[in-house]
Amino acid sequence: MSAVTALRVEDLHVYLGESHVLQGVSFSVAKGGVTALLGRNGVGKTTTLRALMGLVPRTRGTVEVQGENVTRLPTHAIVRRGVGYVPEDRDVFAGLTVEENLRLSERGGDGRYDLVYDLFPELRERGRQRAGTLSGGQQQMVAIARALLNDNSLLLVDEPTKGLAPLLVTEVAVALERAAELATTVLVEQNLGVAQRVAQHVVVLDGGRVVHEGTAAELFASPERVRELLGVHGGHN
Repeated sequence: MSAVTALRVEDLHVYLGESHVLQGVSFSVAKGGVTALLGRNGVGKTTTLRALMGLVPRTRGTVEVQGENVTRLPTHAIVRRGVGYVPEDRDVFAGLTVEENLRLSERGGDGRYDLVYDLFPELRERGRQRAGTLSGGQQQMVAIARALLNDNSLLLVDEPTKGLAPLLVTEVAVALERAAELATTVLVEQNLGVAQRVAQHVVVLDGGRVVHEGTAAELFASPERVRELLGVHGGHN
């Protein structure tokens, strides 16, 4: 593991209403590559990402980004420290064009448009199209492009292939591989085929706690362990 980790989470607790959703989540992410945050539905994966971004109240715990304690910082301050977030529901501005969606994401100075358009040439072609008229896969491209437009050191990506056709799933997986060359990536992903393809490390949640942490290769080499931890068979979906 790197001398300075890209992300360290220690004893993170989150309550939503009367539910104790995260019950002492702790894990570290080394600089570089993709760490997949896995688990059955409802175990707290999305809540973990939202808590890291300051989007839900952290009742207890520590969050460090690149060695800096950001636990008590508001969301905009975390973003300024180089953390990009791709939410599960994409959150594109439906009434704005693709170009306008990207421009709104610029964080001071010029965005990395050459990179974004090289990765997603379709977005250049559809620059003047309203984002709300795009397909689900195209909207996902916009969401990922917004996070890559700035020079972020850490990307938090939530369910990027959810609801996409198989061909688009492959396109998004390729985009994630490219993105991970530029920034350490924490990926929540239900499609184990995608996780197996892009991730080097895995963290598995169950019941609001971390129940497994290790290399992706080791986990996916054991179908029995995958079934035990995730309730499904390993391999491509």
